[in-house]
Amino acid sequence: MKRNFILETQNLVGKEVNLYGWINIRRDHGKLIFIDLRDRSGVVQAVFTPSDKELWKSADKLRSEWVVRLQGKVKARPKKMFNSDIPTGEVEIEPMELEILNEAETPPIALDTDGYEIGEESRMIYRYLDLRRPRLLKNLSKRHKIVLFIRNWLSEKGFLEIETPILTKSTPEGARDYVVPSRLYAGKFYALPQSPQQYKQLLMAAGVEKYFQIARCFRDEDTRGDRQPEFTQLDLEMSFVERDDVMDLNEKLLIELVKTAYPEKKIQDVPFPRISYKEAMGKYNTDRPDLRKDKNDPNLLAFCWVVDFPFFSAESGPVSGGEDKVKWTFTHNPFSAPKPEYVEDLMAGKSIGEILTTQYDIVLNGLEIGGGSIRNHRPEALEAVFKVMGFTEDRIEENFGHMIQALKYGAPPHGGIAWGLDRLVSVLQGEPNIREVIAFPKTGDARDLMMDSPSELESEQLEELHIKISKRTGAY
Repeated sequence: MKRNFILETQNLVGKEVNLYGWINIRRDHGKLIFIDLRDRSGVVQAVFTPSDKELWKSADKLRSEWVVRLQGKVKARPKKMFNSDIPTGEVEIEPMELEILNEAETPPIALDTDGYEIGEESRMIYRYLDLRRPRLLKNLSKRHKIVLFIRNWLSEKGFLEIETPILTKSTPEGARDYVVPSRLYAGKFYALPQSPQQYKQLLMAAGVEKYFQIARCFRDEDTRGDRQPEFTQLDLEMSFVERDDVMDLNEKLLIELVKTAYPEKKIQDVPFPRISYKEAMGKYNTDRPDLRKDKNDPNLLAFCWVVDFPFFSAESGPVSGGEDKVKWTFTHNPFSAPKPEYVEDLMAGKSIGEILTTQYDIVLNGLEIGGGSIRNHRPEALEAVFKVMGFTEDRIEENFGHMIQALKYGAPPHGGIAWGLDRLVSVLQGEPNIREVIAFPKTGDARDLMMDSPSELESEQLEELHIKISKRTGAY
């Protein structure tokens, strides 16, 4: 007999079903044993009576989280016994067969709550149990549907999904890299990508024209509760576009996504408001303004674009000698293009602090969920950016020579964006932290307590990787 999912039972009154799942709750009521059976789709009640002694005997053994197969007949509940809290609340199962597939020890954490009250460490150690909560399974299911919608929507718009390398080169892009030592090349290291930024621009130089990827990214940053050392982003890039083209496409995608996946939610303003960085900082004292008119409405979504960011910021204040002595760094990334009216200043290396970039950030309910820009597609303009930052020609060649070279062979104008997919899903699901929408996240201090990582390596493996550990400091 084929398997039925529990959610199907609401429409199968009078039919026999074959269910598999976990015992959610067992209750004894005199001469009746009530079992709530749970699978990924939902929960349904089964009622055992003493009339079948063998079934009764098996049911009497059952405990929470045991894994079973239950065959039975779907019956309508008496109206006064409807459970409006669950989709299957108008039916119950009259058991015919019960097979115990696996017993279970008493879980070390409670599974019959939403889990918010349980400490992070306990939840992360036993994450495979924590994920049994309907709330978390619902989050993962919704995340899957969101990713599937994005894939289909972009594919219909002519985008190609292309995977870019995980093992790459360490380059200064704003955050610290996770590095991977090479066994075959002593003293040399790969780096895990902070983003596919350079590769997606190289794909534009290659003539792909429209690219996207559900990309894994890695950043060895200081610990923060709303970030993870590894995360997922929607990454896309387009050729022969201007800023408005990229923003308009992403706005349409977000509107259609919300309309399809969250019909109960309302987008406050369409089209999304556009606010300059200067206006946002002056009016809201943040470049991530929360524009919701009713912040108590869980279904209200207030998107906005923040544009016209400064291209550079001074790492230290003005010093003797004037602006040309200030050390500059980029505010977002070095690959952005300046707004057209500032190209001349960039090339001349003047009025650096006044240059505005084509960067655009998308903000939702006070959280940045994505950012992008039009890129420098001319090699001399990209070189000018690095020179503003004080890079020597040798360093530019060492770190970014491949990019400069690629642009010299006829790279088209292009631009793109990256969404923080984890953060977007967490906001749409109404979750307080991105860990609630990631299957196996790290703790707030970047540890995997379930796998006990990061961990030490055995001496033989260190030797093979040409690594020595300082006994005094414990450092490499």
